[in-house]
Amino acid sequence: MANKVEKLTIIWLILALSSCVQTQAPQGDDLDALIDYVFTTPKPTDNQATATDGSCECVPYYLCQNNSIVIDGNGILDIRIKDEKCSNYLDVCCEAPLDEKIVPPSVTVQTGCGHRNPDGVGFRITGATDGEAQFAEFPWMTAVLRKERAPPIRGRNPQILNVFQCGGALIHPSVVLTAAHCVAGRRPGTLKVRAGEWDTQTKNELFGHEDRDVADIVIHEQYYAGALYNDVALLFLSQRIEPAENIGYACLPSQNEIPSGGTRCFASGWGKDVFGKEGRYQVILKKIDLPMVDRPQCVNSLRRTRLGPRFKLHSSFVCAGGEPGKDTCKGDGGSPLVCPIPGHPDRYMQTGIVAWGIGCGESGTPGVYANVARFRNWIDEQLVYNNLDTSYYRYQG
Repeated sequence: MANKVEKLTIIWLILALSSCVQTQAPQGDDLDALIDYVFTTPKPTDNQATATDGSCECVPYYLCQNNSIVIDGNGILDIRIKDEKCSNYLDVCCEAPLDEKIVPPSVTVQTGCGHRNPDGVGFRITGATDGEAQFAEFPWMTAVLRKERAPPIRGRNPQILNVFQCGGALIHPSVVLTAAHCVAGRRPGTLKVRAGEWDTQTKNELFGHEDRDVADIVIHEQYYAGALYNDVALLFLSQRIEPAENIGYACLPSQNEIPSGGTRCFASGWGKDVFGKEGRYQVILKKIDLPMVDRPQCVNSLRRTRLGPRFKLHSSFVCAGGEPGKDTCKGDGGSPLVCPIPGHPDRYMQTGIVAWGIGCGESGTPGVYANVARFRNWIDEQLVYNNLDTSYYRYQG
């Protein structure tokens, strides 16, 4: 028998474990009852029931409308509602149709660069109060993944894990634009790019993602890691990524073409929601709309921070944001900042690459982005050197 101190310690540990279980724990200090409660497999509740009675069929959300499986039309998905009869939140329980073949809704593949899909592709989410992007809203968005070998398990081959490294933008079937600080010091064979991703925790999306290994990394020759000057890099892929319903290319601005202050732009990424240890990386791709900030205003704002009154902003940066609670954050590095093309508000060009900031979302302090327009000629030169066509990211009305 354990003494009183040991018994209290065991009870405390079991209560801590039991807090992760949804059902009600037994009350009192009966140690045996607590042990049985924690280590006994719980029985399914009504809310955990699966659709095994034949009354309905678990199908992807976009195939169910008016409680009946359909073969065309766009679905409406509320990301805050989960059908408890199905194990995946992107599935719903739906009545079977009569002798009809189920096919996904038809979606047109866009031609040309910079097409944003503000209503999503194939379905539209509702209840997006935390800035969730629509599915394929930013079809040029990519995740740069780091390949790591998991600790070996006896009797099994080592598993290769894909670990999120940073964001990027697809500008050509074989090229991703990202930040130098995201990939500096990495060997090409250790990285891969994922296009068409949205929810990182499921493969049940309407259209799947595409993975490609990185064959070569080209970092700007004047990149300075100490202050992130010229923070731009190109990832050349081992195989092409062709356009698809949920995959497209970002347009790039002309050399030195910067939107005027106040222009509303979008940043997207899977980075942390707040700065520091309490911040969490995002599962579903997030977006924020930000105003471009003129250079003098940005410098004045940054000088009021710990950077001090003599801080000078390097010419390779542009600024956006400064509104409370709206900012890119840790993990968003390399992700694109896109702004509407003048005269064509439904098309977007990549103005910035997420570089750095002072905290995340602090009122009056803009975020700092690599100035893509400063590097347009450099980007063209790298693609031409590799015999690649630069027209993919050139806006053509």
